Amino acid sequence: MARRALTTTAAAFAATAALLLTACGGSGDDGSSDDIKGAGTGASSPSASPSAVAGRPDVSLPSDLKVEFDLAKPSDTRHAAALDSAESYILALNHGITAQDPEDPAYRFYSLGSASKYAKSQIQAWVEDGWTATGTDSYYKGRTDDVGSSGGVLVTMCRDQGKFYGKNVKTKKIRYTKESLDDFQEFRLLMKPPQGSQKVWKVLQIEVQGRVEDCRR
Repeated sequence: MARRALTTTAAAFAATAALLLTACGGSGDDGSSDDIKGAGTGASSPSASPSAVAGRPDVSLPSDLKVEFDLAKPSDTRHAAALDSAESYILALNHGITAQDPEDPAYRFYSLGSASKYAKSQIQAWVEDGWTATGTDSYYKGRTDDVGSSGGVLVTMCRDQGKFYGKNVKTKKIRYTKESLDDFQEFRLLMKPPQGSQKVWKVLQIEVQGRVEDCRR
């Protein structure tokens, strides 16, 4: 799967964050950004599998696809819950890719607004191009921050997709790529707190910045 770019600026993301959380209620139409090798992730590694939680959708993945979340759990319970759902959204996106289903219910469970549209567009691109994902996808250098007085949380993490590859659905041939700065990205996920009886934090907006030198390991 070739890298593709959907671009919005970090400044625009920051400028709309508080407004989205307080006013849009999850129905935002703002675009997301990415510079990403297909935009998927894999099966949970150090983190406990979110699919093990009762009432949540299955985000299990094929044995040849793995995700590694090397993210310290925040001491703040709100931030910890937001981070958990951010990880689940990433897993759900990959679940949709491997299931070859742009309407997969897993990512819809963990997202709203433009974040849901982003996941659907990424999965659709993989499906239309005839690719699924394989290898190892790594997330690390996590950080959580409160967003104004809205109650929202901004989750930031680095990504290394140097060993994350596309696999042709029909031929099973894997498209290997040389590791480079293109593999290092920064994810920024704007998390909306649970509403009413809902107990799950959801991703409202996502920005992916490509070629991030600070994310090199």
